Amino acid sequence: MLPPGKSVPKGLGGRAARTHLAADPVLGPVVRQVGAFTLKPERREPYEALVRAIAHQQVHGRAAEAMLRRLIGLFPEHDFPPATAILTLEDGALRGCGFSGAKAAAIRDIAQKTVGGLVPTLRAATRLPDEELVQRLVALRGVGRWTVEMLLIFTLGRPDILPLDDFGVREGYRHAAGLDAQPKPKELAAIGAAWAPYRSAAAWYLWRAADLAKDGRFKAPTAL
Repeated sequence: MLPPGKSVPKGLGGRAARTHLAADPVLGPVVRQVGAFTLKPERREPYEALVRAIAHQQVHGRAAEAMLRRLIGLFPEHDFPPATAILTLEDGALRGCGFSGAKAAAIRDIAQKTVGGLVPTLRAATRLPDEELVQRLVALRGVGRWTVEMLLIFTLGRPDILPLDDFGVREGYRHAAGLDAQPKPKELAAIGAAWAPYRSAAAWYLWRAADLAKDGRFKAPTAL
């Protein structure tokens, strides 16, 4: 719920998001360490974003990109193969690109549901509320809430998404708050209410905090 007088921002918030989060006692020091909020959504069709997300599940990024290059190479006339093209592939073609059986089945299901209209176009998706998109897309094979939340942030540029099940977000908060253990998702949801309507930016700063800590460059907080 937004504070009285606040409206949902357009885009991810930019400078306004940074200013809002800088006032938070836990996120403020992170914002000052990281600096400007630079996330820029990569606008693409939800179908393509979902296929790419499936490719990246549980594998190294380079391996996922190699599989996607092979898939795109099957249809050189397209920048990315449309859903109808995926459905023309013979059994085994997706496996030949390196996708596991489960991923191949998920990609085919996403293509089928795109042709059938369940997966909206980018234009249609921009008019749908966050939670409606979540509920529609988690019905897809291999797609969970986290995957849809990544689409909402990185493809659609929705400003107020906090992925509560994301390891990096919770790990970033653990370091930012000087905790011994990560907060549970319900705990983080309650904490993150103060970050609305810029919770996507908050997630981005927490990811950066986790990255800095992993590299040994995060400045531990002083007593709050």
